[in-house]
Amino acid sequence: MAMTLDGPLAHRDRWRATECSIDKTVGVVGTRSALLLLREAFYGTTRFDDFAQRVGISDAVAAGRLKDLTAAGILEKRPYQEPGQRARAEYVLTPRGRELLPALLALWQWGDAHLQDGAPPLELVDATNAPVRVAILNERGEELAVEDLHVRLTAA
Repeated sequence: MAMTLDGPLAHRDRWRATECSIDKTVGVVGTRSALLLLREAFYGTTRFDDFAQRVGISDAVAAGRLKDLTAAGILEKRPYQEPGQRARAEYVLTPRGRELLPALLALWQWGDAHLQDGAPPLELVDATNAPVRVAILNERGEELAVEDLHVRLTAA
């Protein structure tokens, strides 16, 4: 089953795929290293060396992706200084970056369901230890399946 393309969207030549929000988002966070840096930021990593080591990427790649994520407003660079050490920067999620959590959790959930042999290494739970999952809800809080969704052109 698939989403239905209603009205003018059914005529794909009337809208530009390059204006798609998915395309624009992938342009910002669509590399393996960017997504894994985001994972680490959600886990609480803030220091450059920790990001590079945890993700398993070179310092040059880490520097480039962290710069990109900062320029996109997803991470914020803040100065910190350990006693007796030189000043350094740490990276923290901005409100804009925190809004990416559902997308990252959806990838996690899909990977658990389709790519793990046996039990996954981590489980997402709430404060009561109940498992958490990502779902698509309408404004009334009702869960929707893909066949319940429709895509339409906006007036913009």
